[in-house]
Amino acid sequence: MAKTVDARGLPCPQPVLLTRDALRESDAVTTIVDSDTARHNVTRMAEKAGYTVRAEEREDGIYLHISRGEAAPAVAPAPAPTPSGGPLVLVVPSEFMGRGEHEELGQILIRGFLHTLNEVSPLPDVLIFFNSGVKLTVEGSPVLEDLRTLQAQGVQILICGTCLGYYGLKEKVAVGEVSNMYTIAETLMQAGRVVSL
Repeated sequence: MAKTVDARGLPCPQPVLLTRDALRESDAVTTIVDSDTARHNVTRMAEKAGYTVRAEEREDGIYLHISRGEAAPAVAPAPAPTPSGGPLVLVVPSEFMGRGEHEELGQILIRGFLHTLNEVSPLPDVLIFFNSGVKLTVEGSPVLEDLRTLQAQGVQILICGTCLGYYGLKEKVAVGEVSNMYTIAETLMQAGRVVSL
């Protein structure tokens, strides 16, 4: 019997993540979504993993019937590519993701990204927060639990002390370690790969 995932009303990337997790437990999953975006995202993930997807539109949602094809392996984490010569460093220079007219959208995106980061492989070795990105590491930040989960998995979190001072936030740090530009520069120069948001 197919496992059912009700992903109606859930923001991206939750429908994909819930479906992926269900596929790890069952060869057949029915995911219910309520938008074309979720439909396409779930379908793309499943088909990329070798599953067959049949969509059924009903009044209460889009039912995606996902089943394992003969050649489809069980969904497993992607193997981690090996960075050349040093750690994978992710730089977060802003409390928003992307640039545009709407700060609210940028906040939604950064929350979604940092939450999803716990679900992908490889994890970064180091997260560096500077400029207004330091606001994500202090009391009241909407991503504290996600950052604490990353830190518990061994991800080092460095926070620019000068930036914290500029925003008057030095006493409010809730995750990670306050760092300095020397350590940040050294970490970046020794990195195998650097990804900046």
